[in-house]
Amino acid sequence: MRLHTLVRNIPEINISGLDDIEIKTLTADSRLVLPGTLFVAVRGMVSDGHDYLPEAVSRGAMVLVGEGPDPDLGVPYLHVRDSRECLAQLAAAWYGNPARKLTMIGVTGTDGKTTTVNLIYHILRAAGYKVGMITTVNAVLGDRTLDTGLHVTTPDALDTQKYLAQMVNVGMTHCVLEATSHGIAQRRIAACDFDLAVVTNITHEHLDYHGSYEAYRAAKGELFTWLGEGEEKEGGPRKTAILNHSDTSYEFLKSITTVHQVTYGLEPGGDVFADALSSGADGLVFVVHGRDYDIKVRSPLIGGFNLQNCLAAFTTAVHGLGLSPESARQGISAVSSIPGRMELINMGQPFTAIIDFAHTPNALRKALETSRNLTQDRVIAVFGSAGLRDREKRRMMAEISLELADLTVITAEDPRTESLDEILEEMAAGARGMGGVEGKSFFRVPDRGEALRFAVRRAEAGDLVISCGKGHEQSMCFGEVEYPWDDRIAMRAALAELLDIDGPSMPHLPTSSK
Repeated sequence: MRLHTLVRNIPEINISGLDDIEIKTLTADSRLVLPGTLFVAVRGMVSDGHDYLPEAVSRGAMVLVGEGPDPDLGVPYLHVRDSRECLAQLAAAWYGNPARKLTMIGVTGTDGKTTTVNLIYHILRAAGYKVGMITTVNAVLGDRTLDTGLHVTTPDALDTQKYLAQMVNVGMTHCVLEATSHGIAQRRIAACDFDLAVVTNITHEHLDYHGSYEAYRAAKGELFTWLGEGEEKEGGPRKTAILNHSDTSYEFLKSITTVHQVTYGLEPGGDVFADALSSGADGLVFVVHGRDYDIKVRSPLIGGFNLQNCLAAFTTAVHGLGLSPESARQGISAVSSIPGRMELINMGQPFTAIIDFAHTPNALRKALETSRNLTQDRVIAVFGSAGLRDREKRRMMAEISLELADLTVITAEDPRTESLDEILEEMAAGARGMGGVEGKSFFRVPDRGEALRFAVRRAEAGDLVISCGKGHEQSMCFGEVEYPWDDRIAMRAALAELLDIDGPSMPHLPTSSK
């Protein structure tokens, strides 16, 4: 693509006086630079792309983009205010601005994003729409499903725009995109031209990165600020914000959102609310009330907390996109499970085993409350707390488990470059602060595979074992190395050993003794 074509709709960039250079590729990773590359220097948490400008030139970069002064390396240098935002705009231009050709639905929040995205996706599919989705689990592009990374985050700007372009190429008309706070703050989705924005909730999480709850909430809020920018698409829906009237984030998001707003919640007062909830091992039944409808909805999803996710999806479909309540009801009833979200693992054992992604205090509380409702006997919880992340939640999650579970097993969960022993001690201190006695009400088992073995061996008929924090993820990080790990495989391995039947082998971690 010619440089003039690439930057013509980015007002911050002025290339007057430059030759019309042929750009052959675009990247923010100096290791991927080839002759003819436009290289964007991005400041990261660990490294600064500006330090790699000389390397990029040595590899053949034709044009450089950055926030600092011109390094005078003999190639054109374009100075910008925000390299990340510029990268997103360049990526969109590189792929032909695909978001402008799609109805874009962004879903953010602390908990429930992936589930809500899946629900909206399936509602639209059931209604006959050609829809794709991008989540922290995968990207679904027509008949293709692609992994989006080892850990939960929004794909980078180049990958996001590539996925959107592929959706356009295969005839998709709608895209549902999961927007993490990192994805928003790092401008990975800054050029996605959203038509609808949805929030699930905003609770305690990622304070290590954002610094405070207010900053974290503000990052989430940028999705709704973006919603008010730009014109509505011809033939597209009215720009609309779908807000949770029952969440503490409501007043803040309401105050910063300049477009049409629709609210949902667990009590009257919003545009949509639900009551008459019945929750059990076979899913949910509830009644959704709107201004001109009252409709009973069934969902196979386990956990009363999924009611708000179902309501968010229902409200988006009916009040954001104009589908009928009946269409929304049918779509919700078709979603039987979400990978790694209250996922039942059954190898024939006489107790219930569940894998869930709960890795925040709020999500763990909801998961354990649901577990309490699924058994009359004991709840055994297995979880950890990630290294290089919000330290305060280590104590909080241990306290919550001591309150709600009968037995708590604390273990590894991506310690990264932190000491696993120190992480577990912080969690143990939280458990002791709740009156927990180590070796009686809580246990620390550093190796996650051994922790699952320990939990299932302790389980008796009728009990429930739940492993939280990893969900669908496919690796665990020790130091700077990602080791293959899937909680679902590990749980099956532990159960197979317990039952002395054929099953998968337990994945090996650096903490493993076997």
